[in-house]
Amino acid sequence: MLTTNPFDDDKLREECGIFGVSGMDGASAAVALGLHALQHRGQEAAGITSFDGRQFHIHRAMGHVAGNFDRDEVIRALHGDTACGHVRYATTGGSDLRNVQPLYAELATGGFAVAHNGNISNAMRLRRDLVRRGAIFQSTSDTEVIIHLVATSQYRTLIDRFIDALKQVEGAYSLIVMTPEGMIACRDPLGIRPLVMGNLDDAIIFASETVALDVVGAEYVRDVEPGELVIVKGGELSSHKPFAPVSARPCIFEYVYFSRPDSISDNRSVYSVRKAIGAQLAIESPVEADLVVPVPDSGVPAAIGYAQQSGIPFELGIIRSHYVGRTFIQPGDKVRHLGVKLKHNANRELIKGKRVVLIDDSIVRGTTSLKIVQMMREAGAAEVHMRIASPPTRHSCFYGVDTPERAKLLAAKLDVGGMTDFIHADSLSFISIDGLYKALGEAHRADIHPKYCDACFTGEYPTTLTDQDENGPPTDQFALLHERVG
Repeated sequence: MLTTNPFDDDKLREECGIFGVSGMDGASAAVALGLHALQHRGQEAAGITSFDGRQFHIHRAMGHVAGNFDRDEVIRALHGDTACGHVRYATTGGSDLRNVQPLYAELATGGFAVAHNGNISNAMRLRRDLVRRGAIFQSTSDTEVIIHLVATSQYRTLIDRFIDALKQVEGAYSLIVMTPEGMIACRDPLGIRPLVMGNLDDAIIFASETVALDVVGAEYVRDVEPGELVIVKGGELSSHKPFAPVSARPCIFEYVYFSRPDSISDNRSVYSVRKAIGAQLAIESPVEADLVVPVPDSGVPAAIGYAQQSGIPFELGIIRSHYVGRTFIQPGDKVRHLGVKLKHNANRELIKGKRVVLIDDSIVRGTTSLKIVQMMREAGAAEVHMRIASPPTRHSCFYGVDTPERAKLLAAKLDVGGMTDFIHADSLSFISIDGLYKALGEAHRADIHPKYCDACFTGEYPTTLTDQDENGPPTDQFALLHERVG
């Protein structure tokens, strides 16, 4: 099984991508293409469910979309003009086929398939209550709670049962649901996780990012709004807003790292925002240097912005191999240390004797930054200065992003001076939280009702965290029981 970042446990990882098509012949083929464009959002497993007007067809597998959904016999078996799919990254406790989405169940109203990006922060409490009432769970996924809530709701219509279920959950969700009646796409009232809508001829398409629309040749129509349910039934589209209006708080890290740079988010080019972040970082944290070098690939747009603002030349001082697979690697600290050189190699003749500014998107554990700085010194760099295109990550995310527990976050343990010593850099600076908001067109971060969810930087979570409050810090057992797979 190949992964894009086999050595990179030092990144925040968006855990899922979702894609759905309604009203297209051979819908599953389009879903496979869309999921391929979203592969960066989840690389452990993929699944597609289709509906042909009479029955549902399901194929789920561990590994990448390519290799599992690039065979004619697989796509032909997923026939129908409606389909949805999911790519996922699993946290500790499980790469397990039973957790691969879309999850599917037969309810009293018929088949029900759901693909989920996000995390239900009261799923453990809901699960305990449901089990006491006789529910039998087939997975360790928080997403399955939604299915059981729909199944046990006392409301008459499916849409009312679905809304009833959503009103009981906390946290973050973007969902694509398939039923015999049609397709439903929705976001939580805060809009923490992204979801966009497009069309291709007469087909309606939903996706986590606009880049997936581009790949299948669809036209972007708009974002699914926070708290909105979009229902596609018989080719007709309707919008429902059953929740009390609240100020939206989309995830700010989509702009820093999660989204592909060629996506558009909230009518902003992600690439342009990342360049603006780099420029703001150069304003806030200038340094005399000879080269601006990105840590590939995620640091490239910010490095371009830093170089343009500072006037320091941009150079590819680190070359990345894109052909490293997890199956190649054997366990052991020594080999893992060598692994960073297999993935990243210094452009030695360029680096030697130069004062280098390294630009990366974030520091999580700090282990990769330490190795990259060491690589620069071994290549003969005279000075190594690290600049980070996000504020220090001091808090865990509970909204569908894989983050270590807080005790393992470098910025939660050390101040910037201590972090500088840890990674052995000559200097280290992060963009300020106000600077990050400036790069997004805001004057600063509002103290009350900030525009984005930035809890990983500030610790200000926009929702209650019932499971976290009741169970304390995650343990291996907690992770197994409440695996964040969305």
